Amino acid sequence: MSLVRLSRWILLFAIALTIDHCSAQAPEVSLAPIAAMPFRQGALTLHQLAVPNRPFTVTGTGGAILGMQDGTVELWQFPLKFFSGLHIRAMIDDYPVPIDLNSAAATLDVSPDHTTLTYSHAAITVRQHMFVPAGEGNQSMGGVIVFEIESIRPATLTISLTPAMVLQWPAPQYGQPSWNWQSMGTGGAYAVSTDNPEFFGLIGMPGATPGVVAPYQEHPRALPLEFNLRFDPAKDSGKMFPLLCEVAHSGEKNSAQSLATLKEQLAARAANLPSVWTRTQSYYSKFFETRVTAHTPDPQFDKALAWAELAIDKAQVATAAGEVGLVAGWYPSFDSARPGFGWFFGRDTLWSTYAINSYSDTALTRRAIDFLVRRQRADGKMMHEFSQTADLLTGTMAWSNFPYEYAAADSTPLYLLAMQDYVRSAGDMDYLKTHWESLQRAYHFERSHDSDGDGVYDNSEGTGWVEGWPPKLPHQEFYLAALDRDATSAMAQLALWMGDDKLSKEALLIVDKLSASLRAYRLGDGTYAFSKEETGKYDPTLTVYPAVALWSSGDGMYHPEAMLSAWSSHRFATDWGTRAVSETDPVYDPISYHQGSVWPLFTGWTAMAEYRTGRPLEGYAALQHNVELTWAQDPGSVTEVLSGRFYQPLGRSSAHQLWSSAMVLAPALRGLFGVEADALHHTLMVNPQLPATWDHVRLDNVLVGDTLFSLSMQRVGEKLDVVATSPAPAVLCLRQSAGQRDVDCNEAATTQHSLYIALPPLELQLHTERLPQFGDTTMEPRITSEHREKRSLTITIEAIAGSTVHFAVRKNANFRFSTSDGEFDDNQLIVSMPVSNDKSTLPADTRGRFVTKEVRLRW
Repeated sequence: MSLVRLSRWILLFAIALTIDHCSAQAPEVSLAPIAAMPFRQGALTLHQLAVPNRPFTVTGTGGAILGMQDGTVELWQFPLKFFSGLHIRAMIDDYPVPIDLNSAAATLDVSPDHTTLTYSHAAITVRQHMFVPAGEGNQSMGGVIVFEIESIRPATLTISLTPAMVLQWPAPQYGQPSWNWQSMGTGGAYAVSTDNPEFFGLIGMPGATPGVVAPYQEHPRALPLEFNLRFDPAKDSGKMFPLLCEVAHSGEKNSAQSLATLKEQLAARAANLPSVWTRTQSYYSKFFETRVTAHTPDPQFDKALAWAELAIDKAQVATAAGEVGLVAGWYPSFDSARPGFGWFFGRDTLWSTYAINSYSDTALTRRAIDFLVRRQRADGKMMHEFSQTADLLTGTMAWSNFPYEYAAADSTPLYLLAMQDYVRSAGDMDYLKTHWESLQRAYHFERSHDSDGDGVYDNSEGTGWVEGWPPKLPHQEFYLAALDRDATSAMAQLALWMGDDKLSKEALLIVDKLSASLRAYRLGDGTYAFSKEETGKYDPTLTVYPAVALWSSGDGMYHPEAMLSAWSSHRFATDWGTRAVSETDPVYDPISYHQGSVWPLFTGWTAMAEYRTGRPLEGYAALQHNVELTWAQDPGSVTEVLSGRFYQPLGRSSAHQLWSSAMVLAPALRGLFGVEADALHHTLMVNPQLPATWDHVRLDNVLVGDTLFSLSMQRVGEKLDVVATSPAPAVLCLRQSAGQRDVDCNEAATTQHSLYIALPPLELQLHTERLPQFGDTTMEPRITSEHREKRSLTITIEAIAGSTVHFAVRKNANFRFSTSDGEFDDNQLIVSMPVSNDKSTLPADTRGRFVTKEVRLRW
């Protein structure tokens, strides 16, 4: 043997000894199946058949599992998408046909703490349990998938997926990942690498062996990453098999030592999974101990409110620095790096804080506002968008070089409004003092950015509402002008609370001028223009956007009757919500983003406007549309935007949208129940407008200051008895009139507080025949106006020509009731619609179908 060959053998022998020595010193890290964990269903579980082309989302502060109901999911550990395209097939022993389990997706069960997709075949059942850890110590953990298997015979499951290793938009990407198998005891993991040596991770599963791993000699091509999992019911029943991911920490290099550390972390994650799940269960089992729950005669309504609170809570995301903010919405990213609107938005957050304050989670409001304030621009402008990867971008790719962070103008006035509502709801003067300088800068920005000198904050510093409009973006929108007026009024109140009387009085004088500017938008027919051009000409497009002027009070719009009737008519109202633009308008486009589609956000604005102005029939109709969307697409969440013509979400609609869920809660709690806290004065405003068929309501955990109250409402003859109860004696005044707000409460502390509200002699509730099905057009009757006098109630009905409209009737007084426009039948009112009438105000495609009729009831 030559000397060179001998030296080589000696070297190889030495390396082998070193490896054996290292192996002896460092035993192999192992992945093993875990004992069954209790994935239980509860009272709030939403159970439905799996619909393959509909999405679902499982989200939390640290990650998400986003996908379609056939199980083709993607998994995120924020801000990283680990993989997508999950697919499962099974081979049963002595059963030669491969079973595609994705096509056998049978049911979807959505619970607060987890979601389970069940694949069902005659020979095998696989339950895919999915959750994002929540609770103390779990906030930064990504999505977890756990498989539970039952089979008649031994089987081999092949779980395939496409590794992504993609950072959320707009972070740079590092090419198609490569991978290699790492054995870990009875299971193993794929080490997934990218072109960036600091960007790598592991995807592992206990009990699994590798699928196809292409050798280096093969042509380069994209293959799925596969786990082969052998399941023997005699030995493996009662075990669960988690699919786990672990990513390297920032700054680590892809080395043998780093890989060994990652394997240890992955094994620890598997071992700790039962305790992680226990903490998650605990978080959700206690969730409603301090948040509002509703108990009404309609259990589905109560469930929708509870799920809206959960959906908002699941929109929280933690940054690497430990901050927590609210993102706008979720939808699978598919081939992109954008999971819906899964990054932080200013105006989405601020519009949603009204709901959050109302369901008593003021701590979430503080976290959400603090996130925005830390990104307030030096001149006072509030942020609009902030990507989850914004802090990772540097140089020419820095987030500040993108046009999004301060693109919208409305976040700034909304900040002032949100602060006023938070301080009033929570009574937290310390928080106001902490942010007083920030609020003054925001107010100064608003007051100093008026490009034409008319005193109104206009669109020169960013978009108001619309981001596109024919033929060009507006100069001044009614929407933004209304927010300017209300935010200036809020600043007057904030300044008064801070003892700055001079600023408060100056702001109130400006409010008067802004109110006059808003009145100038009123057109000859009583409706309001969409916008104002630089020339002073008004764009008469009939839109829903002026509804924001009535968000805070019923006197926010000068003579709103024509607009209110339009919004509740078939020009705007569909069977699933309110269109952005009247379908009689030339710019109407039912599948555009801003010119005729239906947003639950707009439906919520409309519901609040109707309730604020004493139109409960119209308000309840709009609110119910948002409530029903809880079950429409992504169970438990409300979608972002739907067609204005057909009942169908738009293709890019975020299925889990923050402010859509908020617009289930705010109109329900502040409109229907009429409950708003004034904690600074120990007062709870209560002005309910309940459906006629509801005789009782109870709201638990209504927060006023630091005290949680249980609030009950019970109809008794001609009055509604309202009682607020607290565990310990507390000072509280219950008041109905808005004119009693900001008045000190001088009641003695007690555990029970009462209010008696007079009821009208007669109440109606419209019966709707059906819920819309996907593809439907609008068919249901509408109430477009209601007017009460001392001895009468007059309503205007819009319905299909020749149809019959039914109302439930509640008689609160012992009067003789009559009408010549319909028929009383026990506790029903039956109205026959004419076969035709004046069609001039009806949409072009509904003329001849819908007719109107005025009905007057007397007593």
